[in-house]
Amino acid sequence: MAENIFRIFYHVLSLNFLCLKLYISVSLFFNLLLSCGAQMSLPNSTFQVGVVLDLDSLVGRIGLSCLTMSRSDFYSVHSNYTTRLVLNVTDSKGQIIDAAASALTLLKDVEVNAIIGPQKSGHTNFVIGLGDRAHVPIISFSATSPLHPQTPYFVQTALRDDAQVGAIASLVRDFGWSQIVIIYEDSDYGNGIVPYLSNAFQDVNVRVSYRSIIPLSATDEFLLQELYKMKTMQTRVFVVHISSSIASRLFPKAKEAGMMNEGYAWIVTSGLMDLLYSMDSHVVDTMQGVLGVKPLIPRSRKLRSFANRWKQKFLKDNPSIFQAELSLVGLWAYDTLWALAMAAERVKFTEPNSSQNTSAINSLNLFTPAMSQTGPKLLKELSEITFQGLSGTFSLVNGQVEPSSFQILNVVGSGEREVGIWTPSGGISSKGNINVTNSSKKSLRGIIWPGESTVLPRGWEVPASGKKLIIGVPAESGFTEYLKVERDPQTNASKVSGYYIDVFNSVMAALPFAVTPVYVPFEKPDGSSAGSYDDLAYQKYDAVVGDITITANRSKYVDFTLPFAEGGVNSIVPITYDDPNDNWIFLKPLTKELWLTAIALFVLTGVALWILEHRFNNAFRGPPSQNAGMIFYFPFMSLVFAQSE
Repeated sequence: MAENIFRIFYHVLSLNFLCLKLYISVSLFFNLLLSCGAQMSLPNSTFQVGVVLDLDSLVGRIGLSCLTMSRSDFYSVHSNYTTRLVLNVTDSKGQIIDAAASALTLLKDVEVNAIIGPQKSGHTNFVIGLGDRAHVPIISFSATSPLHPQTPYFVQTALRDDAQVGAIASLVRDFGWSQIVIIYEDSDYGNGIVPYLSNAFQDVNVRVSYRSIIPLSATDEFLLQELYKMKTMQTRVFVVHISSSIASRLFPKAKEAGMMNEGYAWIVTSGLMDLLYSMDSHVVDTMQGVLGVKPLIPRSRKLRSFANRWKQKFLKDNPSIFQAELSLVGLWAYDTLWALAMAAERVKFTEPNSSQNTSAINSLNLFTPAMSQTGPKLLKELSEITFQGLSGTFSLVNGQVEPSSFQILNVVGSGEREVGIWTPSGGISSKGNINVTNSSKKSLRGIIWPGESTVLPRGWEVPASGKKLIIGVPAESGFTEYLKVERDPQTNASKVSGYYIDVFNSVMAALPFAVTPVYVPFEKPDGSSAGSYDDLAYQKYDAVVGDITITANRSKYVDFTLPFAEGGVNSIVPITYDDPNDNWIFLKPLTKELWLTAIALFVLTGVALWILEHRFNNAFRGPPSQNAGMIFYFPFMSLVFAQSE
């Protein structure tokens, strides 16, 4: 009986437990259904973003592909976000007018909350003005010029060109080069870095001997003519800041002009180094031995994974391109959209977005976009965002990314290889050690210079048609060991020699640049002096070498070096004797005055000795004649006999 009751109780309890599980499952299902219904009834807010790029260029295509992949990756990771960026892509076709028109259309018709672009530095200035008026952030991941207007609504997520001048100046200084030539294109991109480069070189006592400006429309003939002009100069170190399109024509012409041989040094900036892979192989062959700098990107598993995915997608979307590598611009584009998506979620965009300024409703309303209410909030959130992106730590300071370290690269073979790292705090090293203070010669790995040379170029050569240094030489007779002017009777050419000339030639040889002196004697056709030293100082010479007195009047017109030899004239005259065989000739130097002085000293010595001894010594007592004899005897005895009691 008890067993039956227990069995019935067990079945009832099991049935109740099954009903409870069914109730919980049904409740969870309906809750999930209601939750999904609520989410479907509240769609994600759209955040309109304009994109202005040159879609015919490689940089534009890379940037757009990275933007779209960044958007997809971001919302796959943050699927719970309630905002969604909508990219409105426009093509600027590489023209300033089209870029400005595209930006104006996006601001007025689409009422975008932000604009990514434009692509080129020269297109940015006008678009910045539109964004500033509409209070819409203009975010550029590819315009690197530092000369853009500093307005609050311009955000530069690309590293500015002036961030690399410290690395370039350190290279030039540590290699011991005293002069360089800057080659840059005549555009906003090219002109922007020049003032910063000049200041950086001035800080390390490096002189910019020449600036070569390359027009965007430069022909091959112009490039070759400019290269030959620079070849006639003595400087052999060139810092190049040009676009890849001009570089693809400049370096083959430099090879043709014989300027990619041993003794030359070329340094290119990061913009060109970043697109080295996109150049034709024959162009890269002409760039062998070139040094370059590029921002240092920390390696990570996420970066490697994205690079592989991007390459597959990019080559699939662009079948006309057979080789592609992920560039810095692509990484900056990826991080830019990631940061913008984070800022948009923080803003929590709600309608309405913009309001028309009533004061702007006039005949020029066509060019006056509406003023955004979301822009200031979005700008504030962007400035506060910090995260670890593909290109490194993303953080904005005054609308710009912070400077980073740079790789020092060497073009070898079909690509580049790292030979060192430059950091703002530690300078140049081979492994990024910020405590390294050695020069680049020791701290960098082996560099292959142009001409497949491993010898460091000295940075200058004697130019074939360089200006000569005219050195005036006074024509004077006398001490020919110091300065001697000879004239060849057949060729009538002058030959200058002597101690002064040797010293001057040694000084010229120690200079870190080439100078060829030409000595011009200051003389008449008959060989006599052409005038006084005052007349010599007033002639048109670059310098004068000779024994010239420093006077106040001459110092008004010329500069004098410090004297390197004592002035005055000394002579050695031989002494002649009447009878050189005289046996008493050794007494000739002893004059009468010397004999009298010696006798007086003998007498004084004897008197002093007698005064001290006669009170205690009986030998010094006696008649005056005996005392006088002792006074003369003892001084003489001290010279002849050994000292004793």
